[in-house]
Amino acid sequence: MLNAGSISAGDTAWVFVSSALVLLMVPGLALFYAGLVRPRAALNTVMMSLVALAVVSVQWTLVGYSLAFSSGSIVGNTSWFGLSGVGAAPGPYGATIPHLAFSIFQAMFAGITVALISGAVVERIRFSTFLIFAVAWTTFVYDPLAHWVWANDGWLHKLGALDFAGGTVVHISAGTAALVVAAFVGPRGDGGHTPGRPHNVVFTTIGAALLWVGWFGFNAGSALAADGVAANAFATTHVAAATAMVAWLLLERLRGGKPSGVGGATGAVVGLVAITPAAGYVTPMAALVIGAVAAAASHTAMRFRDRLRVDDALDVFACHGVAGIVGALLTGVFATTAVNSGGANGLLAGNARLLWVQALAVVATIAFTAPVTAIVMAALKATGALRVSIDAEADGVDVAEHGERAYADELDSAGDALVFTSAPASRADAA
Repeated sequence: MLNAGSISAGDTAWVFVSSALVLLMVPGLALFYAGLVRPRAALNTVMMSLVALAVVSVQWTLVGYSLAFSSGSIVGNTSWFGLSGVGAAPGPYGATIPHLAFSIFQAMFAGITVALISGAVVERIRFSTFLIFAVAWTTFVYDPLAHWVWANDGWLHKLGALDFAGGTVVHISAGTAALVVAAFVGPRGDGGHTPGRPHNVVFTTIGAALLWVGWFGFNAGSALAADGVAANAFATTHVAAATAMVAWLLLERLRGGKPSGVGGATGAVVGLVAITPAAGYVTPMAALVIGAVAAAASHTAMRFRDRLRVDDALDVFACHGVAGIVGALLTGVFATTAVNSGGANGLLAGNARLLWVQALAVVATIAFTAPVTAIVMAALKATGALRVSIDAEADGVDVAEHGERAYADELDSAGDALVFTSAPASRADAA
């Protein structure tokens, strides 16, 4: 281990700033999601994002960081329980920053991953149950995945899989888990057929803007140094988001619609998701292609969502799962050591093997996340406290779960009320 004298003030400051930027993504996500739901669920939607960060941070401090990043075959050990031994000197990750700075930076990643999943089950899951899920899922799914991909002795890491800032660990896992969680919780009381009319498009667009800003810490901060790789990640992040936004708006127009605020915001987020695994390994021109392809793929996936028997309310899988898969695979195509000597060359640089490794990482992430998430959800469902009652859902989860409203009564939308006859078991039953 390096001594404290090797710490770089510049690198450390950048990781501190990046940690704060990733934290900023959580209220950004909360606003993005809250604007898309009905007024009577806006507060609950915000709370699921913010409190998920809190409970996961406690888990991360106690055992999560140790499970994710200490040595072990499939998952780490508990040698860093309570962050014991994780201090001011550099650790095995980040040679020029304090070990503790790295652990806190990674805590933000764990927190926002769980918050992403909440979008699939807004308006109907019990708040307390979701928080229990957050701790269990982080322990049994996120921590092992982070170990596989990012720990020095993780099997996917040793195989050569590239995931600069979380395409597999964060986005594919969250997207996959979202489908499983939504399937267990069941559709909204109207079967998920009520048009997804956002109650506040301004919230959603501001949330997307905050996510865009925070994502510079998410991606460029993952260089763990204020260097050329961070600069490249910063640039590719912006290019991919901008390209995906433009592509999304064009797709809306070409398919007979109008360029919408929600569409532009969604496109930007899709581009940010897709570039996440590739940011520090590809050129800005490659980022342009990644953003455009991801926008097309996610836009298409959302158009087919009603064919699913799962009510993924805010299209978490289409946005994060599909775009994460696109980004992970295209990393295997466009990666080049000319950008990052610590990475690898991809298909276009003559190394077809990397594409196969990236595909394996995608399959392994989905194959692990889906069944383990199902086990967690089956245990929670057995308690009989998985979702709110049909009456509470109709009246609004804000009051039912928090005893508060996001807005004064006189500001409630007249169109907010839902008329339920029963809680259909599936979309097919509701049709």
